[in-house]
Amino acid sequence: MTLTSCNIFSIMKYCVLVLMGVFFFSCNNASKVEKEIEKIPMNVEIIRFDKEFAAASPADLPKLKAEFPAFFPTQYNDSIWVEKLVDTLQDQLESEVLKTFPNDEALQEILVPLFQHIKYYFPEFRTPLVLTTTSDVDYRNKVILAEGMLVVGLDNYLGSDHRFYEGIDKYISKEMKPSQIGPDVAETYARRYIKPPGKGSFLGQIVYFGKELYLKDLWLPNISDAEKIGYTEAEYQWAEENEEYMWRYFIEKELLYSTDPKLGARFISPAPFSKFYLEIDNESPGMLGRYLGWKIVRAYMENNKTAIQQLMVADADEIFKNSKYKPKK
Repeated sequence: MTLTSCNIFSIMKYCVLVLMGVFFFSCNNASKVEKEIEKIPMNVEIIRFDKEFAAASPADLPKLKAEFPAFFPTQYNDSIWVEKLVDTLQDQLESEVLKTFPNDEALQEILVPLFQHIKYYFPEFRTPLVLTTTSDVDYRNKVILAEGMLVVGLDNYLGSDHRFYEGIDKYISKEMKPSQIGPDVAETYARRYIKPPGKGSFLGQIVYFGKELYLKDLWLPNISDAEKIGYTEAEYQWAEENEEYMWRYFIEKELLYSTDPKLGARFISPAPFSKFYLEIDNESPGMLGRYLGWKIVRAYMENNKTAIQQLMVADADEIFKNSKYKPKK
């Protein structure tokens, strides 16, 4: 039996129609979810401690301490805070923060939809009291969540090329921009819901971060994939184009079930590049283990009917085996 050109055209037309139907159904379903999320009432209270501190004088210190005790650890003498209140560098920092964040509008636009999305997928979520501060550019602790309070160090989001960040490595400063507040807050909350990976295999580590990034897919639908993982668009494109080669390397070197602690520094931790020990290293972005873990988790959720709460506690090996993951060629 042979197929005529007419038969082939009919089959191709049918396949295209099926794919279009799946696409439109998926988009329509996603649209319905987003409409439901928009209906969730969400009141986000933002207290600008950075503004309060900037406007204060040494005489106002007792009042500030009484109103914001969390920002004044008891082990520090008052002289430290008095010195900071009159410090010219602190004044410059506060001035730059006020230029970038003159009011709460930008923060509300980021946090309200993010919290609505978290509430939709995790109904037990409670809206935190948001406090903004300056932190002497403590980029290792840009966002802190504790006791129902979310503290955001706004001096860590002045723009990737800001003069205050000149001494900071580029792979770190590239994420120090206003648009990164959403992904950073999402990451902080994601770690509240995901079962820790422990000290197991490399696979367990990358799947953990894959879950974190998958939550960003759900919580930040309007953010680019590059910003979710903290890449530039060029870095994300590199990862996309080299996915198959990276995966082949991991398989050939038998890394997935390795417990070598050095793999974290090579492929998971923030770094200027990943360490394959090949010529491509300097071209690659860091954290490529997280990128591949993300791909595995996405494939798992596409191929299995699993509730998001179940995903959070699912074993990495189970996720990998049932993901049917195949890298893009």
